[in-house]
Amino acid sequence: MINMFCLSEFSAEKAAVLNAKKTLKIKTLIKFIMTENKTNPLLIVNQLNKTVSSPDGNLELLSNINVTIHSAQSIAIVGASGAGKSTLLAILAGLDTPTTGKVQLDDVDLFSLDEDGRAQLRGRLIGFVFQSFQLLPSLTAIENVMLPLELLSVPDAFEKASRVLARVGLEKRANHYPRQLSGGEQQRVAIARAFAVEPKILLADEPTGNLDMKTGEKIIELLFSLNNELGTTLILVTHDEKLASRCDRKLHMETGMLSEIV
Repeated sequence: MINMFCLSEFSAEKAAVLNAKKTLKIKTLIKFIMTENKTNPLLIVNQLNKTVSSPDGNLELLSNINVTIHSAQSIAIVGASGAGKSTLLAILAGLDTPTTGKVQLDDVDLFSLDEDGRAQLRGRLIGFVFQSFQLLPSLTAIENVMLPLELLSVPDAFEKASRVLARVGLEKRANHYPRQLSGGEQQRVAIARAFAVEPKILLADEPTGNLDMKTGEKIIELLFSLNNELGTTLILVTHDEKLASRCDRKLHMETGMLSEIV
């Protein structure tokens, strides 16, 4: 005669094994999806060139730039002043246009769009951190952070701006104007503004250039911390080799040409 207790125990054990297998399959599927998403290129630059006219003839600012950047990567672009780093950053953001070449951002051909279309795409996908902060002097800290949210008609802009301003440690300075803030505080407001819309890509042009070393180090820690939390792709222009070494990849620009440092 079959022992019903043993049969019950066997059934429970079998069910546990089946549940474990099911859970493993689900975890494997999720991991696969996350890996696939992470490996999809967010930004593809193909044969990009930028030439401007000068009294001495045409001046080539960018020459045959080719680079592919994936989601959640951090990229440092290094090189001497005048090498073309900021020009490249402006084109990647759609703020400037190339002479020839293509930029594909989140599966969209950036320069197939008109200026308004590029502005809308930029507002949704890109955050900026500049060397000179670029805060509006007539707006308070909280109002500066709210601005990109309001331009996108995001609901509860004040609440969202308040949360991100608190994240950078400036909740008590929310109603202060830029002139009432130190350089480091202004850059923290700028970082909060950049991350407020949870952009897919963050462009930072010498974000510590106007700060002393100690303040600059705090700003960089904050920048990388927020970047990791949100899984944002970071493209950073810098002269700071120590800062560049923290990034996943390092690209070197010289006389308008871009190469990867391995």
